[in-house]
Amino acid sequence: MSDERREPNFDVSVPNIARMYDYWLGGKDNYAADRKAAEQIVEISHGWIRHDARLNRAFLGRAVRTMAAAGVRQFLDLGSGLPTKENVHEVARGVDPGARVVYVDYDPIVTAHGQALLARSEGVGFVQADVREPEAILAHETVKELIDFSRPVGLLAVAVLHFVSDEEDPWSILERLRSPLVSGSFLAVSHLEKDSYPKIIDQSKEVYKTTSSGFAVRDRDEIGRMFEGFELLSPGLTHPAKWRPDDPIETAETFARLVGVGVMP
Repeated sequence: MSDERREPNFDVSVPNIARMYDYWLGGKDNYAADRKAAEQIVEISHGWIRHDARLNRAFLGRAVRTMAAAGVRQFLDLGSGLPTKENVHEVARGVDPGARVVYVDYDPIVTAHGQALLARSEGVGFVQADVREPEAILAHETVKELIDFSRPVGLLAVAVLHFVSDEEDPWSILERLRSPLVSGSFLAVSHLEKDSYPKIIDQSKEVYKTTSSGFAVRDRDEIGRMFEGFELLSPGLTHPAKWRPDDPIETAETFARLVGVGVMP
């Protein structure tokens, strides 16, 4: 995205976490402030963040394929960021072309671009809403139109809940989002964890204070609590490269993130 294409009603001088993630993945839907903050994290992490973003993206794809293989045909992607290559609807429709997906992001610029990118994709919607307000998400007309809660749903909370503070209670948020789900529904979570690379995490927190959101790292038990009401699939909570990898070589490195997928019995 060139900086000349700015939307006049939004402050693009504040780095945005979704657009920073887009930058790490090699996307073009980002602004100068996003790129500057993203490069600071690249420097702090000695390049680790780029690789982590790709591994996290690959986990998302494997999680969606696992859910689709189990019969899930509708997905609610929380804090989705921008639809990029191999996004949820593309992966799900690789299993069933009729799969339906609703992307949810709170950022108005991300939403505007997402809606434009998906304008011709039937059965796919992009909703501007905040994960901290689960009732508003569930009541949104696009969600009600595309998601049938009498059938299993794939709930995706990938790289979003560490932007929700303890005071905002991510566990309660997931409980409220879980309430309409039926047996056979799935939950995928990817979350930064506090026990790996503490120096990098602490330095990164300082950069994130200048962005649209800070972040909260949590330990394994705190992340595990997010799967209350679900049964974790093997291999349980693990690093992204180790969750059912397509290529065993990917398991050689680990990062400051835990991921998992659970099914509602």
